[in-house]
Amino acid sequence: GCWAHYWSPLCEPLRTDISTLTLRMSPLTNCSSLISRERSRKLISSSRKWKLHSVDQPQVVHLEDNEKLWTQCKVLLSSLNFTNEEADKMLKKAFGWAHSPYWGEERKKEVPNKHSIKEMLDYLKSLTLSDDDLHKLLKKFPEVLGCDIDQEVKSNVSTLEKDWGIKGKQLRNLLLRNPKVLGYNVDCKGDCMAQCTRCWVRF
Repeated sequence: GCWAHYWSPLCEPLRTDISTLTLRMSPLTNCSSLISRERSRKLISSSRKWKLHSVDQPQVVHLEDNEKLWTQCKVLLSSLNFTNEEADKMLKKAFGWAHSPYWGEERKKEVPNKHSIKEMLDYLKSLTLSDDDLHKLLKKFPEVLGCDIDQEVKSNVSTLEKDWGIKGKQLRNLLLRNPKVLGYNVDCKGDCMAQCTRCWVRF
């Protein structure tokens, strides 16, 4: 009647590691441990799902809570002959509320303010672009409204002038033809970084 003799058929052969010794000596305890781990795994999985939903929910509320700011930005765009619906779609593309191939999955949802939109529009106008030109540019590349005006837009205009000698009327023609050049912020130099929509290699 030794208990070790009773349990031995259910256990694996002896090994030198401590986990196997624990299994051999306490099979019931091991089963309880497995059940406990499984319960913990399910709780963690459930917690992760809840966190995902809890992150999504405030983003929607955030947009609704800032409806006044959103409307002010749409008014600025409507002055360039865009309908309310067109302005809404453009802002959503520019600030991560609608999918855009330009941003991929990287763009975080933001609510714009009229000051940043006005600053961008005023700067673009300073590049000898008329209101009609701006309408055409924004229709092709609304995402420019969500680009960093100093680090991307102004920097790229400076690069076009210094490295390529493109300015004035030539710059205007380029921007109407390929406005995405204002948002280029990657230069893979031929070694693709899978960010082609924002890469200078396209230029």
